[in-house]
Amino acid sequence: MKPDERKDLTEITVIRHGPIKISGDFIITGMDQEIMNTEGDIFLCRCGGSEKKPFCDGTHRKIGVRD
Repeated sequence: MKPDERKDLTEITVIRHGPIKISGDFIITGMDQEIMNTEGDIFLCRCGGSEKKPFCDGTHRKIGVRD
């Protein structure tokens, strides 16, 4: 696939010792069925310690999460 063909895709990247990054066109629906803010890149918590779940707040750095 050529790089210019990828711009319409959603890209999901697991960041080493960190969150999951999601880029591209997508929506996230919360438990209350409301659509959450998904403009631009978002980062989802993988460590379970975030106070802003499902989004990352950087807690993984404080608690020393390692893959």
